[in-house]
Amino acid sequence: MTHGVGIVGAGPGVAALHLPTLERLADAFRVVHIADGGSGRSAALAARVDARSSTGAEAIMADPEVEVVAICSPPAQHAAQIVAAVAAGKRAVFCEKPIGTTVAEAEEAVEACRRAGVALIVGTNHYFDPAWGRAKHHLTASGGPVVSISVTLALPPNARYHELVTELPEAAAVGRGVPDLTRAEVAAGVVRQLLTGLAIHDLPLVRDLAPRFERVVFARALPPVGYAVGFVASGIPVQLTTAMLPDGADTLWRIAVATTTDRLDVSFPPPFVHAGGARVRVRAADGRDTIYAHDPGDGYVAEWRALAELLDAGLPVEYDELLDDARYGLQLAETAAELIGAAS
Repeated sequence: MTHGVGIVGAGPGVAALHLPTLERLADAFRVVHIADGGSGRSAALAARVDARSSTGAEAIMADPEVEVVAICSPPAQHAAQIVAAVAAGKRAVFCEKPIGTTVAEAEEAVEACRRAGVALIVGTNHYFDPAWGRAKHHLTASGGPVVSISVTLALPPNARYHELVTELPEAAAVGRGVPDLTRAEVAAGVVRQLLTGLAIHDLPLVRDLAPRFERVVFARALPPVGYAVGFVASGIPVQLTTAMLPDGADTLWRIAVATTTDRLDVSFPPPFVHAGGARVRVRAADGRDTIYAHDPGDGYVAEWRALAELLDAGLPVEYDELLDDARYGLQLAETAAELIGAAS
């Protein structure tokens, strides 16, 4: 059975990520409608898949062929559009990260889905990557408790993230789209937005291993655009580091987990690249070096497959897990921003 999908948003993520992914899943989904926020880009994207196009989310919600609403709009619109999809009687929602910009928004969106029995998937492709399942199996079987976690990102210029952080009120950008990080309120806002828009990819993985957020130890914005944040969760130190450099090299996106017996590295492909799953490597204290076989499957396909299973097999939706993921990320972002702001 194929399900009609309406996509709210017509940015690079839709063009390079969701449309190619859904084309690979033609047995389960068919894109029937794409709406932009006023850019006019939806017409060309819709023509690629023989779908309708419009401006604004209202036509998507009113379209009777749309069973599944894919929310790929700016983060500030996510929660309200989830609620609107539920009110319109849609069967399922796929929402890009985050599901809300505040805890109250996230709670409203998730509870609306829960009350109506609407299937909800958040687009955390790293969590759905088959390599992460393999990594968790190793950590469970190895016997050594986790002693530290680090997530490191080095990204080449990416206009989406530069545009994200320069939408701050009075951001006083320096140069071309680079925020003035010497101002504490700007630095705090940049770090908050990057944590909820970028680090959020991996925070569900961190929460898997360190579920109880405790405190932020340090937080700072890194020029030209980036952050360094250290926090403690479930007694485990966690470090998040991201740098986006004008002349940056190829993408590095890695989560490293140290235990008392080894170190596990999971290296993810660059964003929007359909290159299969992440690479998993384990270096043991006794010198053994294990590189797991590469899985051609990726998290982009797996997250949409998970939504198809919720619709077709009637599997239970993990509403509480989705809400706890949102609370975890938002609490981290708010606490880090407050720490930076207090330094002014």
